[in-house]
Amino acid sequence: MSAERPFQNVTFPSSGREAHGYLARPESGSGPGVIVIQEWWGLVDHIRDIADRLAAQGFVALAPDLFGGRVAHDGAEAARIMRDLPEAEGARLLAGAVDYLLSLPEVTSSTVGAIGFCMGGGFVLQLAAQQGERISAAVPFYGVGQGVPNHFSGVRAAIQGHYGEKDRGYPASEARKQAEQIRRESGAEVTFYFYDAPHAFANDSNPQGNYRPEAAKLAWSRSVEFLREKVR
Repeated sequence: MSAERPFQNVTFPSSGREAHGYLARPESGSGPGVIVIQEWWGLVDHIRDIADRLAAQGFVALAPDLFGGRVAHDGAEAARIMRDLPEAEGARLLAGAVDYLLSLPEVTSSTVGAIGFCMGGGFVLQLAAQQGERISAAVPFYGVGQGVPNHFSGVRAAIQGHYGEKDRGYPASEARKQAEQIRRESGAEVTFYFYDAPHAFANDSNPQGNYRPEAAKLAWSRSVEFLREKVR
């Protein structure tokens, strides 16, 4: 990868298969590694933009394509595509993404962080439970879906979550119970923040109109600071 092209589509091995994703690296050429996990819309421009924004903050960011190139254009289609992704398949692909990211010479950290949104927020928690000490920081934004694990004993990462008080799909009361479950089962450092906002409030391209700029700005600044502190 040349210094003139810090952003590119990549292919990497995952359990003997081929997986794809979008890789963004900082202008410096190197930095700590972060996995970016998509919403149920697929690997769309918004998720690539998240990777680019992390690269601008000094991280090497990899957004794996969990849907094999498919993208959704409305909620019904997104739900169908998400249902087609078995939990085990998503977990397998993400494990390969961690292996790939840590193998890159430009990644300066011995662990990686993970940040994800909606379905991807659920898989962030799955990845932290699956990968143990290799994930040092996990940042779920309103994490839901098949990736949310039932048990969190394998988590070694510090966790910072971001949830909407007006989320109709995943009530804030359930998120608070989940935070306590993670603490109880793993002993991990867990901080969940709650915002006067609906589900998907951080997505400035959300087709359902849920974007809330002030909440999104605050959640993003907290996330970046947290990743800088924890990913080594």
